[in-house]
Parts: sequence; structure tokens; C-alpha cells
Amino acid sequence: MGAAQTIKSPKAASAAECETLEQLPNIGPALAADLRLIGIHSPAELRGKDPFVLYQKLCAATGQRQDPCVLDTFMAATDFMRGAPAAPWWKYTPQRKALFGQV
Repeated sequence: MGAAQTIKSPKAASAAECETLEQLPNIGPALAADLRLIGIHSPAELRGKDPFVLYQKLCAATGQRQDPCVLDTFMAATDFMRGAPAAPWWKYTPQRKALFGQV
């Protein structure tokens, strides 16, 4: 294994065992850093959060419109932390489009 290769941290199977942002399904190092940028430092802090508000905060913090798939991912992460089973972020795309239209 080369030095440049990284080992992915295992993903949590449930909200109860999720201790780091990177253990959330669909959340890698870049989105974990984005969450920290907007004040989310642990998975538990996602409980009760509105994913659209998180998305808006990230757009404001970075000064640019984020890709709508980021909102899908935030929807997946907040849903997971409410106890939903892990699902790929793209399963949330139809729901996002129905709720928020074009973002």
C-alpha cells in the first residue's frame, strides 16, 4: 500500500454508533470539512437540523452556490441521524426537487 493511499474510515451502521462526521454514510473528508465550516462538529449535532438551512449556511460561508447534490447529501445525513437506514444521497434527489425545486 503506497503512502498516498488512504484507508476509508468505516461507515456507521446506525446513528447511535456514529461518532465522527466521516462515519456518516455519504460524508467524506470534503463534506465533513464543509460541515465543520458551518459549525457542525459531530454527527449528533445534525439531529433536528434542517438540511436546507445547512445548505444555505454553506453557500453563504463559501460565497458560492453549492451543487444541489450537497443538499441531497445533507438530507441523507440528517435523516440517518434521525434513525433512518443508510441510503445513498441520490435517493434524496426526487424528494429535494419536490420540496425545494431549483436550488
